[in-house]
Amino acid sequence: MTTLHAPLVMAPPRRESAVTTWLRTAPPAAFALYGGLAAFGAYFAMYAFRKPFTAASYAHIAGWPFAIDFKIMLVIAQVAGYALSKLIGVKIVSEMPPAHRAGAILLLIGLSEVALAGFAIVPPLAGVAALFLNGLCLGMIWGLVFGFLEGRRLTEILGAMLCASFILSSGIVKSAGTALLVGGWASERWMPAATGLVFTPILLLSVWALVQLPPPDARDELERVPRTPMNAAQRRRFFATHAPALIALVGVYVLLTMLRDFRDNFAAEIWGELGYGGEASIFTWSELPVAIVVLVALSLLIRVRDNRDAVLWNLGLVAIGLAVAGLATAAFQLGWLGPVAWMIAVGAGLYLSYTPFNALLFDRLIAATATTGNAGFLIYVADASGYCGSVLLLLLRNFGHVSLRWTGFLCDLAYVTSLVGIVATLFAALRLRASVQSRSPRGSPAATLAAK
Repeated sequence: MTTLHAPLVMAPPRRESAVTTWLRTAPPAAFALYGGLAAFGAYFAMYAFRKPFTAASYAHIAGWPFAIDFKIMLVIAQVAGYALSKLIGVKIVSEMPPAHRAGAILLLIGLSEVALAGFAIVPPLAGVAALFLNGLCLGMIWGLVFGFLEGRRLTEILGAMLCASFILSSGIVKSAGTALLVGGWASERWMPAATGLVFTPILLLSVWALVQLPPPDARDELERVPRTPMNAAQRRRFFATHAPALIALVGVYVLLTMLRDFRDNFAAEIWGELGYGGEASIFTWSELPVAIVVLVALSLLIRVRDNRDAVLWNLGLVAIGLAVAGLATAAFQLGWLGPVAWMIAVGAGLYLSYTPFNALLFDRLIAATATTGNAGFLIYVADASGYCGSVLLLLLRNFGHVSLRWTGFLCDLAYVTSLVGIVATLFAALRLRASVQSRSPRGSPAATLAAK
């Protein structure tokens, strides 16, 4: 008796697009421009679903039963959801297969828009819950976008362009939201959802462009080590090996996140105290010089080929930025800087320190230690801690009987961040200099290739 077996049918491999084929052999400048703009556009568009609500005042909300300001509760709720998302992202982002990143980005941002639509139609108390859900959906987008960029020889350029997005985007989307309100196109409750819809085409185009990027090639992997999903045991082992330095750096990042979030979420109130209330364009043009300074500084790090040296250069940039923020605040209080120059200088110092944590520092640390894994794990450990700190700061500012004006509170926070941050950064630099050198000799493949 003859038994017939159906032939095994293998699914044909996914055909590579013409764009991907071109990118494999494209000049480095063209590849960097394409990849950087795609990442910039994706994260820029995400901000349209996250930040526009902070441009509204939400004063005198009918049906709001509590004494605490409605807008402050919205900010606390969204940041709390964002912080929880970062905690979840420590596992999800570090274990996410590359093929699933684009779908996850679109799904999460789509759900965030649903939450914004809910915010527009539900009672005020439920609206706070809707903003919590909005933040919960958006906290993992950064890691998913950066996953397309990490582990490449051009990661500094790509990462710098991505980091420029969160410097510029917050001001631009708040200006867009303000324009919708002033023009009568949307009410305060509908404005956040409407702004998200305006930026949806940019989101879709940018995510499609990211999908076309080819994975890192053999030379990328030789210089920056292969990037793979990272399981729990690998994450615990890496953190334990470098725990003192990483704990210090996470502490610095917590302070930077609190400073950045306070300056960003209450920019309308701060600018109002400084005499620029109601000027929609101030959100955008005050951040343009900041973005230029940070983009140039981060891009220069591509010239540092040895990964161990690059880790220290990144930490040096962090320390310089912390010093600039503190000194600029002192100059403002002494009357040597005007309010606009002060906000720009504090922003430049803040983002010089903040942006390396979001991409380049941890990407280089993974490469310097020849660790099999990805930078998403470290980025999300820092981010989760940072946003928990931001929630605590908001609670202290509003429930801790702190009566400082917005500007005064920002000044005090800048001083604390600058002084404590510089000390902790120097400690981390000394610890990493010793541990990375002992575990990654100069004769490693990455260092050898860099020396050629």
